[in-house]
Amino acid sequence: MGRHAGAGRSGGRTAHGAELAKKALSIRPRPADARPGKGNLEQGRQGAARAASAGKVDWPATLLQGRPRQRDDLRWQQRRSAAQQLWLIVVDASASTRRHGALAEAKGVLAQVFDDAYRQRARLALLTASGTGPAWQCHGLKASAALQPWLAELGAGGGTPLLAALDQAREWLQQRAGQHPQEAQRCLVFTDGRLKSLDGAVPMACPALLVDMEKGPIRLGRARALAAALNAEYQHLDDLPRR
Repeated sequence: MGRHAGAGRSGGRTAHGAELAKKALSIRPRPADARPGKGNLEQGRQGAARAASAGKVDWPATLLQGRPRQRDDLRWQQRRSAAQQLWLIVVDASASTRRHGALAEAKGVLAQVFDDAYRQRARLALLTASGTGPAWQCHGLKASAALQPWLAELGAGGGTPLLAALDQAREWLQQRAGQHPQEAQRCLVFTDGRLKSLDGAVPMACPALLVDMEKGPIRLGRARALAAALNAEYQHLDDLPRR
């Protein structure tokens, strides 16, 4: 009986993570009147064009230069490669996320998200918000199995410096966008939304998804309001599909 129950929980976590990874890659673009980013998504899910020397001839571009007389006169259609993905994950690990096993369930989802990032060769940046301030765990590293032990040891406690963490995340993303302009950025925020105030919450500079971790019979529902303030898509852990 215990073995079957454990398998069910594992299957649920896998479904959770797969759905989140899918949503992370399909977040709707920011509306035109929202705070703009620095152009890191101008290429969408395609990377920069690469010059080609073979393949299909770009006849309009070729003929604009006159009748081709040798191979060097041909112009070739450019190939595009998939843009490098960067997933920045902000985890609210304040004391309130211990209630009703919220953080424990979110960790199961994160484990699968890390695995999906590894399979898709995405880079990860991790930022936790707990105690007296936010703390970076990694900056733009390739996803690897080394993240699993860190996740297993992740605990919760202290206050909720989530807005400070989001400010740091926003600044870091903007700096990285300048260094890697073709990188496709996504931001995932895990929080129960239990903040004293939403003052200072500013839309992220890239498409974002907020995962509401609030559990229990009495819920304040502030995470949804925070998602709106961040111009992020909203998803609750309870609404993710289970196997």
